Amino acid sequence: MVSRISARIGAISESATLAVDAKAKALKAAGRPVIGFGAGEPDFPTPDYIVEAAVEAARDPKNHRYSPAGGLPELKQAIVAKTKRDSGYEIEASQVLVTNGGKHAVYNTFATLLDPGDEVLLPAPYWTTYPETIRLAGGVPVEVLADESQNYLVTVEQLESARTEKTKALLFCSPSNPTGAVDTPEAVEAIGRWALEHDIWVITDEIYEHLTYGDTKSTSLPVVVPELADRTVVLNGVAKTYAMTGWRVGWMIGPKDVIKAATNLQSHQTSNVCNVAQRAAIAALTGDLSAVDEMKVAFDRRRKTMVQMLNEIPGVECPVPTGAFYAYPSVKGLLGKEINGKVANTSTELAAIILDEAEVAVVPGEAFGAPGYLRLSYALGDADLTEGVSRIAKLLS
Repeated sequence: MVSRISARIGAISESATLAVDAKAKALKAAGRPVIGFGAGEPDFPTPDYIVEAAVEAARDPKNHRYSPAGGLPELKQAIVAKTKRDSGYEIEASQVLVTNGGKHAVYNTFATLLDPGDEVLLPAPYWTTYPETIRLAGGVPVEVLADESQNYLVTVEQLESARTEKTKALLFCSPSNPTGAVDTPEAVEAIGRWALEHDIWVITDEIYEHLTYGDTKSTSLPVVVPELADRTVVLNGVAKTYAMTGWRVGWMIGPKDVIKAATNLQSHQTSNVCNVAQRAAIAALTGDLSAVDEMKVAFDRRRKTMVQMLNEIPGVECPVPTGAFYAYPSVKGLLGKEINGKVANTSTELAAIILDEAEVAVVPGEAFGAPGYLRLSYALGDADLTEGVSRIAKLLS
């Protein structure tokens, strides 16, 4: 029988993180006391001053009409100023494309850069969307695994071992989703110098740039290796920093020819991003970072609590994340062991047992290209976090 769905689309896996979150919410709606660690979504409301800017924008008839496909000029200028303020990277408005969330920026970038058969080096564990968007663009994701023994940080030597004549690009994400690992400035520079030497594009995802803890700071690759700027695309957005996941405003920053081509693509794909959301994003980016700092205090507290509790569970090993809002423990020590009469041989099976027996939703490592791990977001309330990890510990201990 001929498939009704194209092979290209039929090959895509659904987002594992969103699937876990949806299942947890469905069970909760059915009356089960499920605690979900699945989605990477701050539990805070969007700051009031941003919401008020959106309300005002919704009343203004100029926002009821089409606007430029590449983004409102005012928002592009705000992104230019914010990028210089936050990372020291100096750009022009013509290097910016405003997209419908960060995922849209990821897709536009790979669709613009890749030809069929081009290889993209993809450090694993990776965010679930990366390999799917690479494949949709005709590219080939080449996974490069960095496990807990190296704090989930890939090395230049590993990248060089995976490089072939077909290597077109490297996907770089620091702070990392799903691991929370953050590369040092020296490591970022070394990777950038390697990419420059081999004429490789770098797509660097900076969506978690503000979410670092202690003395750790994020480093923008084109700042430490400015010679690579002409072969670098920076991905970012308001979702994580400003608790605006549902507003769907992201952007890509790159060479002018790449941005022009991606804007042409978007002009046929979606046209402009919602004007009201863009106006809210302007308020977010032009305001101060005090609301962000308040959220970071809570994330930091939850981070320490979660990691300590996870590491107290026999068979669990959890490196301390220094960025984003995820813990990524190894659960290899639990595989093959009996848990309430059941045996999990994979982290996917373990996540299913935890959901069924403890009513806690976590995302298995298979979703991130690294079986044997679980991802838990600590972007949820303190009480739920403690209760959820306590349930897991009771089940597994």
